[in-house]
Amino acid sequence: MVTENDLTIESVHYNRLLLAVDDDDDDSSRKALNYACTVAKIYDIPLGIVSVLETGDLNIFQSLTPDDVDAAREKMAKNLNTYVEKARAFGVQKAQPIVAEGRPAAAILDEVIPAFKPDLVIMGSHVRRGRLRLGHVASEVARDAAVSVIIVR
Repeated sequence: MVTENDLTIESVHYNRLLLAVDDDDDDSSRKALNYACTVAKIYDIPLGIVSVLETGDLNIFQSLTPDDVDAAREKMAKNLNTYVEKARAFGVQKAQPIVAEGRPAAAILDEVIPAFKPDLVIMGSHVRRGRLRLGHVASEVARDAAVSVIIVR
């Protein structure tokens, strides 16, 4: 058991935040955006906002049609830029969009986190059947990330 002499509290300071937004779940992404922008503004630190184009969601014909893939990329980039603009309007001066493709958890864990080097990842949780649930992407990122992960409800 920890004794009074063994326990000290140290301030935690973050240097880079990564917010993962889900194009399929605006409500959870909005809540996570509020949290991430508040922390980024208070600490005056960079905020990367990532969205992953789930290439597995495209049917075989769409994936073989460059125009369809490009249209999906453009739509995602436009939505992502909306988050970045809102963050900047809130006072987060160092907000930047990050686009990835593939399976969301793998893209975040294997590509985005190593490249952006955040010390905190912020994500939302899904609402299913009227109840808040920890989605499979948030669950996998929280379990496997080498950095801290906060899941906002």
